[in-house]
Amino acid sequence: EANPDDLNKDYISMLARQGVNRLSIGVQSFFDEDLVFMNRSHTSNQAKNVIEMAQQEGISNLSVDLIFGYNLLSDEKLNANLQELIDRNVPHISCYAMTVEPRTALAHMIRTKQIQEVNPEQSARQFELVSQRLQEAGYEHYEISNYGKPGLHSVHNSNYWKGVSYLGLGPSAHSFDGVSRRWNVANNQHYIQRIGANEVTYEEEVLSRTQQVNECIMISLRLKEGIDSNKLKSLMTADEWIHFEHKCDEFILQKNIIRDNNFIQLTANGQLFADFIASELFL
Repeated sequence: EANPDDLNKDYISMLARQGVNRLSIGVQSFFDEDLVFMNRSHTSNQAKNVIEMAQQEGISNLSVDLIFGYNLLSDEKLNANLQELIDRNVPHISCYAMTVEPRTALAHMIRTKQIQEVNPEQSARQFELVSQRLQEAGYEHYEISNYGKPGLHSVHNSNYWKGVSYLGLGPSAHSFDGVSRRWNVANNQHYIQRIGANEVTYEEEVLSRTQQVNECIMISLRLKEGIDSNKLKSLMTADEWIHFEHKCDEFILQKNIIRDNNFIQLTANGQLFADFIASELFL
């Protein structure tokens, strides 16, 4: 995973020789004024060049990140960003709505009226535009923010979304075994010192049953296949399951959820309200 300004021909060539076969590149936009607005260090030409370099070095399994839903981005510019990746045969695209985090430069600029607030109607419209355009181009919309050509979905991220256990090695790395989550000390020197002193290098959180249920709901609902009813039911009491089904029925009536055999899935309209729906289904 890298930004365009982290990459050059020699570095990409070295990665390819070492066996790296997939790169995720944080492009965000192919318009320089948008990149300046987002305080990115790279230019549009750099982004185009590193995609081409990677493909020339044999790393064709690329994923590129784009951002939508900010006031500088017209629908025409968004279409142009998507077309750039389609024309370059990039097989995996992640598209995220602009979000405003507290205590950031973006939040300060909005608060001081230097720029307009993020428009939720624009975000919703552009989310639908991205989904339609990429599916027309042969991409599968397999997770709310992710689109991949058949057989080229992100295995790494899909494991996160499906609750698969993983082991993180090194400073700042996270691990998960289905019940507990660990995160290693971030500081390199402190991490090394703790290893040398045979001390614990991580902090740990053990998930309660309620947290396990809620995480299953939140993560699974983002996936195209949705929530596995059998898996979720096994984590719940009988009363909790009855309450959950009643809440699902409300969203089915609103045409935001459908049942497909044993799976509970968001409709296209429901995807616009995914976080809200998940929170309403939580224990």
